[in-house]
Amino acid sequence: MSIEVGAKLQGKVSGITNFGAFVDLGEGKTGLVHISEVSNGFIKDINEVLKVGDEVTVLVTAVGDDGKIGLSIRKAMDRPKEEKREHHRSTNKKPFNKNQGSHAASAPKQDFDALMSSFLKDSDDRLASLRRNTEGKRGGRGGRRS
Repeated sequence: MSIEVGAKLQGKVSGITNFGAFVDLGEGKTGLVHISEVSNGFIKDINEVLKVGDEVTVLVTAVGDDGKIGLSIRKAMDRPKEEKREHHRSTNKKPFNKNQGSHAASAPKQDFDALMSSFLKDSDDRLASLRRNTEGKRGGRGGRRS
């Protein structure tokens, strides 16, 4: 059996370290599943998720020239990314509406140009205030002192 990148294989966890788990793939082949490739979520302690002897389905992610085999359990799961996103959207009770904020309810809907103009004016005012407050504190010769 030749192990190729992209192949899904069955294996048995043969060893656990703090950085991942070694999986026996049969015929004397062993690969490493890094702790970041075990699950989609954060795992603080791999021993809470995997035990020696567990049967796992893995996806071969890398085969090195030195014989090292990189494996992933999370990529071997049958749920594609698009399905996860759709599932996440369907669990929301109602879609987010940025105009539902407390101040947005009282203000009439403005077009993009008006919003951009308002933003630029506020930004210029803040920059002028910042320059006024830091100009005299730079030190050196010729600095305005107040």
